[in-house]
Amino acid sequence: MQAFRRRDALISVGALMGAAALSPAFAADTPVIEWNMHMFSANTAKFPFHPQAAYKPDATKFPADPLVAYQAYLKATGIDKAMFVQPEPYGDDHTLVLDCLRRTSGAQFKGTSLFYPKNPESPKKLAALVKSQPRIVSTRFHAHRGKEIYLDSFAADYVRALWRQAVELGMVIELHIGPNYALQAADAIKAFPGCKVLIDHMCEPKLGNPYEYANVLELAKLPNVYMKISGMGYIADDGPDYRSILPFTTRLIKEFGPDRIVWSGDSPHIADVHMKGYSAADIAKVKGGNLQRLLNWG
Repeated sequence: MQAFRRRDALISVGALMGAAALSPAFAADTPVIEWNMHMFSANTAKFPFHPQAAYKPDATKFPADPLVAYQAYLKATGIDKAMFVQPEPYGDDHTLVLDCLRRTSGAQFKGTSLFYPKNPESPKKLAALVKSQPRIVSTRFHAHRGKEIYLDSFAADYVRALWRQAVELGMVIELHIGPNYALQAADAIKAFPGCKVLIDHMCEPKLGNPYEYANVLELAKLPNVYMKISGMGYIADDGPDYRSILPFTTRLIKEFGPDRIVWSGDSPHIADVHMKGYSAADIAKVKGGNLQRLLNWG
């Protein structure tokens, strides 16, 4: 969903609703679920940016209550359920995500978390957060070229400690990594058999080289690893369908298979375009069925 990317300002609800026409009918018994929405508020007094934030956007571009705009977007586009993704500017202060969860139904919304792995208190903070709000069902690790502030290596004890805590809590590990971290990530995944892993933004292909991306494709051999086809606007400029990268997404979907590909961001119509030739049932899985299963979200 273009308008709610982490570095983009929220745009008008009217403009968002224009995307609704792009979304065709899908399997009636399978919900459409989005895992991409970063909520930002103009009210920095109530929801301040973190001192250690990786970046700080211009808060004046955001509404005071972004939840209202996002709910209107979901209704217009036929998205049934959504994840509130903890944005980097708020660091490990989850006040805004918690506020959004408090004001919404657990049947429709869940949330993710973000912590600083180098902070030895992060595993305890994660456990306390989940205890206070069980609808927080995932935690995210960041590591790619140009963003090494969170961790030095996935082999580091502090990374494994936070990862272990998330696994013990039954959470999904979200990896926003670049191809150069794929080998390290594979070792961490194998160290925790059965852990549930979702790779964000197709593993940021522009931030690696072909040899490194070969290691990303190797991750498809691990049955507990899911790949999110999102962030297409970071690698192509022919939206809304991004047909220029069809050869790439076709290969990615083939490697992971329709049971472990997850759509998120932009219009759900993206899945129809990039999965031409797949059955309606497989496309419905990618639009939401796979996340429903991964999160046990009835």
